[in-house]
Amino acid sequence: MEKIKAYGYFYTAPGAPLERREFALESIDPGEVIVKIAGCGLCHTDLGFLSGAVQTRHELPLVLGHEISGEVLVAGAKAEHWAGKKVLIPAVLPCGDCELCKAERDNICQYQKMPGNDFNGGFASHIRVPSRFLCELPEDLGEFRTAELSVIADAVTTPYQSLVKSGLQTGDLAIVIGVGGIGIYMVQHAHNAGAVVIALDIDDDKLETARQQGADHILNSRELQPHEVKKQIRGLVKAHSLPPLQWKIFETSGTAQGQTVAFALLSFAGTLGIVGFTMEKLTLRLSNIMAFDATVFGNWGCRPAHYPEVVRQVLTGGINLKDNIEMRPLSSINETIELARAHKLGRRVIFQP
Repeated sequence: MEKIKAYGYFYTAPGAPLERREFALESIDPGEVIVKIAGCGLCHTDLGFLSGAVQTRHELPLVLGHEISGEVLVAGAKAEHWAGKKVLIPAVLPCGDCELCKAERDNICQYQKMPGNDFNGGFASHIRVPSRFLCELPEDLGEFRTAELSVIADAVTTPYQSLVKSGLQTGDLAIVIGVGGIGIYMVQHAHNAGAVVIALDIDDDKLETARQQGADHILNSRELQPHEVKKQIRGLVKAHSLPPLQWKIFETSGTAQGQTVAFALLSFAGTLGIVGFTMEKLTLRLSNIMAFDATVFGNWGCRPAHYPEVVRQVLTGGINLKDNIEMRPLSSINETIELARAHKLGRRVIFQP
């Protein structure tokens, strides 16, 4: 293959600005492709890496970014059918052959590779990536541009997998804690599945967005203790004749406060999904799970097998994506990261090279 001149913004040390560096892509393995990146979303996990709170698996310097869409520019000898196709790159790339993969738990494959964690990711012009689990996008994207679909690779698919794992059914009560970049899609997925949705957050603007996008009830929990949150939700349940038991609770804030509230809401035959990530630790009485005969599950990314259905829902309007994203040039990445750290971004940013 001809050498491809590329560039990326490299993470070199915690707290340091990302450095723009040029690099060359000169070869690929038979099962790999080189994707010309159209867009890459900025995720809460990226901020965790940048602060040093979360360690990348690959040594630094490293290009971060794992919500990636683009077009296959070069394909290896065993991946030639991908040439020229528009694709999403799953945030979790399994091996496809191990015990967990064969058990359809490939999102936690122990040999998985994650862009921007195990190898150079999407804050770049091009990326070299295994082709096996790419998600092909239709030629006709309707009102969407390829770049705009990048956040499906984590923000939209991760809560979808949580929905599937929860066993949520029509008529259930779903409580979503934290309606930011992932939580807003958890609200939409639960609404689309026929649940009554209560959205919790500490930001009135985010709660109003959640109401517009599927939440039946909203609650600002900023000034409330966990037991007060539970009391108010019980009031809503009584006032609106909602299911008093078997609540489906989704913690998507990735904060200790949110996780404390989520556990406090767990009750008889309830289900709690931990979707957001934090390094903070909690003090909990685990015997509550036993006493309530409840279910608690974690969620790491999303199986590539679920991607086509989520793409279909986005393209057909079942999921509102447009109102939750903001496009920015990749050259603005350092100032945008500072805005994200200061909680001054209202929408999920997608960088375009």
